[in-house]
Amino acid sequence: MENTFATKQSAAPARSRVIGVVLWVLQALLAVQFVIGGLSKLLGDQLIVGMFDAIGAGDWLRYLVGTLEIAGAVGLLIPVLSGLAALGLVALMVGATITNVFVLEADATMPAVFLVVAALIAWGRWSRVAELAVRLRR
Repeated sequence: MENTFATKQSAAPARSRVIGVVLWVLQALLAVQFVIGGLSKLLGDQLIVGMFDAIGAGDWLRYLVGTLEIAGAVGLLIPVLSGLAALGLVALMVGATITNVFVLEADATMPAVFLVVAALIAWGRWSRVAELAVRLRR
């Protein structure tokens, strides 16, 4: 009985390490995607400009979304901010998914995938969000 308990105890830190590595890989990959997307919006890629024209909100929304995407990408790479950044990106991707489906009538697969990945990161880094909230209350 003791041997099984010891095995479970030693497996927990190993599993935790694996989850931590997987989260960092997801964070890095998502950060790259959001930097690329954010820069394309800020630098005025014609395809992106046309998409935001079709939305009808003007350039201000394109600049805002591009800035939020880059800020979220940077936040994903800062340990204390990673969970909060992921939550922000979840909100951004909810908006993008809804906009693609109901306004642009376009395929929403990519924003939905990014939403799910950001949600997984936010869930995996929830303790960091809670820790940040405690720090800010002081």
